[in-house]
Amino acid sequence: MPDTLNKTPVYQQLNQLLRELVRRGEYASGARFLTERQICERFDVSRATANKALSNLVAEGTLEFRKGIGTFVRGGALQYDTRTLASFTEKARAAGKLPSTRLLQWQRVAARTLTAHVQQTLQLGPADAAFSVERLRLADNVPVILERRQIVARFCPDLVRDDLEGSLYAVWVQKYGLELGGADEVIRAVLVRNGEARLLEVRSGAPCFLIHATGYLADGAPLWWEETWYRGDMYEFHNRLGPMPGARSVTGALR
Repeated sequence: MPDTLNKTPVYQQLNQLLRELVRRGEYASGARFLTERQICERFDVSRATANKALSNLVAEGTLEFRKGIGTFVRGGALQYDTRTLASFTEKARAAGKLPSTRLLQWQRVAARTLTAHVQQTLQLGPADAAFSVERLRLADNVPVILERRQIVARFCPDLVRDDLEGSLYAVWVQKYGLELGGADEVIRAVLVRNGEARLLEVRSGAPCFLIHATGYLADGAPLWWEETWYRGDMYEFHNRLGPMPGARSVTGALR
């Protein structure tokens, strides 16, 4: 494909040309991509057009922007399974990425310092305590998840810093012998702002998935409550739908 443009619309032609560079392997997965200046020189377009093209390819997931570093060809998306609890550590490794955790905050707090909603959700009494945890999860050193979690302390009373630098699910099962029963989740598409955008190293207004979840033990006792942001350019949510209720009768009616 020649590195030339037709008449109009220029930005759409440029988008297609840049996608083709990735598709034909000129820039491999994870490689640094062209800068705005390089695009201007190579395709003879304005800086504004080059910026718009890069922004479009980031928004659609072809490229990813790393603050202070540059723009890179996006690797394989991480998968979020909506049917079962799954460890971020395991999912990142399965996608061929190196997982790591940056612990931003960790402290044991009195239940009364938490919001009324969290106290009620976790069934905490005045004398109870909880661990308040804020973590940034990274894949290949790129922030992909910002997690804020409140954990009922009596189920893991001697939780230490090292426990929070990997899979909490594994710690609960292997260290404390807890049987996890699952979680109730509410997933929303949001535009991340301010401090959350800064920590995730995305622009303010970038799309993210925001999850509010309550996790339970097998006996139904609540174990944690969380508010977690997933970068929209790094995650795909996977689910498998079952048959329609009364599928046989519905199928007959549709014939």
